[in-house]
Amino acid sequence: MSDFWIYFNLGLKHVLDIFAYDHVLFLLALTVPYEFKSWKRILILVSLFTLGHTLALFLSVFNIITIKSEIVEFLIPITILIAALYNIIISGKSSKQSTITFIGILTVFFGVIHGLGFSNYFNTILSGKPTDKLLPLFEFALGIEVAQIIVVLAALLLAYVVQTLLKFSKRDWILIISAFIVGVVIPMILQSEIWVK
Repeated sequence: MSDFWIYFNLGLKHVLDIFAYDHVLFLLALTVPYEFKSWKRILILVSLFTLGHTLALFLSVFNIITIKSEIVEFLIPITILIAALYNIIISGKSSKQSTITFIGILTVFFGVIHGLGFSNYFNTILSGKPTDKLLPLFEFALGIEVAQIIVVLAALLLAYVVQTLLKFSKRDWILIISAFIVGVVIPMILQSEIWVK
């Protein structure tokens, strides 16, 4: 049971680490168009992101896929930027009109990219054969899922307070948060090691 808590906590901290806020920014971009009443859709999207993240770690553990860390570190803020720009484009439109299929596929893909960003570290902390890493991998994934739900609930609560008590329109809220995210990730993209080469 103690091993479970080690990897579960690692998953929690991976998302909730204040210095690794890229994960939180992506979740914020994913969540901002929705309200509490869309909780099923949000839970599906969050779980799809975890699925993609776990799939990337699985492929890395079995040496099926490897990618240079500077490329992944460049792609991660790109995924966040795309999600935020998508929100800006669709702001004001009903989320019921948009299909979850497109967003779902994109979310899995983005989860894979984010998972690849953690794969090198994950492989260094676990020794042994790839099959020995499967249980810790799923324990870690469970920690990620719980942490993501915490972030999403906090984001939905903040949106509720701002839109209800401060009388922000949903469209304005989406635009403000998405523009903030764009403003944070553009410097991350410009400061990427990929430009040094």
